[in-house]
Amino acid sequence: MPIASLTLELAIEHAQSLKDRRQAVRSLKDKLRHSFNVSVAELDEALVWNRATLGIVAISSSPGYLAGQLREVESAVRRLCPALGCDILDSFIESDVVLDAPEPGPPASG
Repeated sequence: MPIASLTLELAIEHAQSLKDRRQAVRSLKDKLRHSFNVSVAELDEALVWNRATLGIVAISSSPGYLAGQLREVESAVRRLCPALGCDILDSFIESDVVLDAPEPGPPASG
């Protein structure tokens, strides 16, 4: 059964303490768990207050579904981050199978 993970490195610039960092990370983790059927965990130690690394993992019998789901999760994080005072520094998807490439969209106008 295919497994895929999305790793996100976040900057939490407003965090002045470990409590501020924990609040932003916990809020993001809860929102993702509630909205998507994924597992979310903090991957790094809380040594630096204004940085965090999250791992999001999904499993499905369909590699295409996994690819789409993790792209949706990443898109949701990009929408949620500004309200939580976060910025995405880096993100990458890993999988034990080849995931389908994104479907080409309509040509951009302008």
